[in-house]
Amino acid sequence: MEITELPTDFAAVVKSADKTVALAGNPNVGKSTIFNALTGLHQHTGNWPGKTVSTACGEFESKEFSYALVDLPGTYSLLAHSQEEEVARNFICFCPQDAAVVVCDATCLERSLNLALQVMEICPNTLICVNLLDEAKRRGISVNLERLAEDLGVPVVGTSAHDKKSLNTLTEKLDELCAGLSRTNPRKLQYIQPIEQAISIVEPSLRKRFGERVSTRFAALRLIDGDSSMTERLGEFYGENPLEIPEIADCVERAKAILAANEITADALKDKIVSNLIQNAEEAARTAIERSNEQKSSRADKILTHKFLAFPIMIAALMVIFWITIVGANYPSQWLSAGLSWVGDRLTDFMSFLSAPWWLSGILVDGAYRVLAWVVSVMLPPMAIFFPLFTLLEDLGYLPRVAYNLDKPFCKCKACGKQSLTMCMGFGCNAAGIVGCRIIDSPREKLIAMLTNVFVPCNGRFPMIITLISLFIVSGIGVSSGFAASVLSAAILTVVILLGIMMTFLVSRILSATLLKGEPSSFTLELPPFRKPQIGTILVRSLLDRTVFVLGRAAAVAAPAGAIIWILANVSIGGAPILNYITDFLDPFAQIVGMDGVILTAFLLGLPANEIVIPLIAMMYTQTGALTEIASAQMLELFTANGWTVVTAVCVIIFTLMHFPCSTSLLTIKKESGSVKWAVLAAVIPTICGLLLCAVITGVARIIRM
Repeated sequence: MEITELPTDFAAVVKSADKTVALAGNPNVGKSTIFNALTGLHQHTGNWPGKTVSTACGEFESKEFSYALVDLPGTYSLLAHSQEEEVARNFICFCPQDAAVVVCDATCLERSLNLALQVMEICPNTLICVNLLDEAKRRGISVNLERLAEDLGVPVVGTSAHDKKSLNTLTEKLDELCAGLSRTNPRKLQYIQPIEQAISIVEPSLRKRFGERVSTRFAALRLIDGDSSMTERLGEFYGENPLEIPEIADCVERAKAILAANEITADALKDKIVSNLIQNAEEAARTAIERSNEQKSSRADKILTHKFLAFPIMIAALMVIFWITIVGANYPSQWLSAGLSWVGDRLTDFMSFLSAPWWLSGILVDGAYRVLAWVVSVMLPPMAIFFPLFTLLEDLGYLPRVAYNLDKPFCKCKACGKQSLTMCMGFGCNAAGIVGCRIIDSPREKLIAMLTNVFVPCNGRFPMIITLISLFIVSGIGVSSGFAASVLSAAILTVVILLGIMMTFLVSRILSATLLKGEPSSFTLELPPFRKPQIGTILVRSLLDRTVFVLGRAAAVAAPAGAIIWILANVSIGGAPILNYITDFLDPFAQIVGMDGVILTAFLLGLPANEIVIPLIAMMYTQTGALTEIASAQMLELFTANGWTVVTAVCVIIFTLMHFPCSTSLLTIKKESGSVKWAVLAAVIPTICGLLLCAVITGVARIIRM
């Protein structure tokens, strides 16, 4: 593989650096923290060519060299069962590199050494970085780094990712390794005798034909176990498929015959390879680790993953986050709305000063700008609160425990437990949750996760649900304001979210039994240790990487949508605005599901951004032709005057929870699945669920009234 096959930015960095280093490691071992500390702001990100796997490349300088550090996807193995593993394996096997750094978790060294031993087999110039030594010490674990270096036959350095002195030691060791001052004699992976015998038959033929450009031992085992992706990659790298060369193909068949004679089938071979890797890792770590008073399971984990306590705690945590978001976003949203409204008035004055035609001022200011202003004022404050809180839970290590708790329910639905993580991402933005489905290896389970992600409301739908809960349900109970009102709103919102989660389970199970039949796959789920959150990192990741990104994407579609909405509301045919014809057409059907034509029209026009549904409803009721700011009391009076009841509000809340995703999410599904069909289904499935549930609620309400 040439460096031109790297992402474009990566290739440029690699060419300009003295040395190229691969940075590998399991998820949650602090690899990204080390990468960020070394490279600082000199980073580039991109998807691997032909893969939807995002990774990063950074630049840094030591005393001796300038380095291009390629941060490979977090992975547990190089056996390539997922795109992440395949990218990591291909880079280490085929890309030119001067060294590899494998970051290991000192609190669970045995698991980390599984990957380290595989990397060492392919790249002898490997440096082992034992990270999280401070956490290991707190848990009564000490690692003898010198003994580990002797056992592994490669340099070993200990670090605590936030300790700059230990990172200086890391770069010094890396300089020595790249300068050839450190001798390496990597520990050889040992397999059971029949597998070793099979390798010994194939390896010489590979070495004779192709030399040592790729680890012939690793390549031989991959050919024997039938790894098609590795065979294809070898063919591209060598210029000819090894299995199409008679001599090599014959050796592979003889090797398989030996395994068959020892009753090792193809499936059994994969299992034995994995078990041998684990055994090798345990043996390598055994003499270097000392444990004193280590608790096998912390009290916190016993509580947070408890059979009966886990779910109440999750619900309580969800409710607290929603309460903080509701209370915290209220005033900033009002201030932002007032400020943007003032700017809108000045834009109107400016258009008048220019003597611009009324329709141009209407399209640009009353249409595009006011819709954009509404989206920003409604979305920004809750996102600026919700995303940091969500990132805080992620940084603390609680989200993997949420995934652990939800794994069994998803498996019972014949879906993947990783779907719980993508579902959590959907609370911030459904499009982000859909992209996050890349972590699911099975194409079937990935589609299930993408099709059901919309059942958890994103930040664009939260404001509408919260508004209707406050106006019709909380105030209807007699609680109008203050602490009690905010707590009650958060509790009801939590119930609505739980309904969405239950629908996620139900629809996942139905899809698994119909369109996407199959059995759930297994996966490794790690429970990382609880860590002290890095507040600065949280703010940067949540506010810049997530909030600004999501807000920018929503704003990009909100402005054009605003222009179109203004045209529909202000251009008349036969004396009535175009919008009136649409609402009248939809009204008979809308009445069946407890709503009216105006409400359904607002949902349709809100396809680009869900935030504008409520103001669209108000605009059509008032016949103003443009979005205007309306106080809560006035909104309640307006909606009630147009026939709204508590049942109407409940139906609108349900339909807000369960209807077609926004245009950005639909385009993301189309891109990720590669098919318009799945994007259409992603719109149809939740919409049907929402309409059916609304029809049932409306029917029951009418029977009770009778």
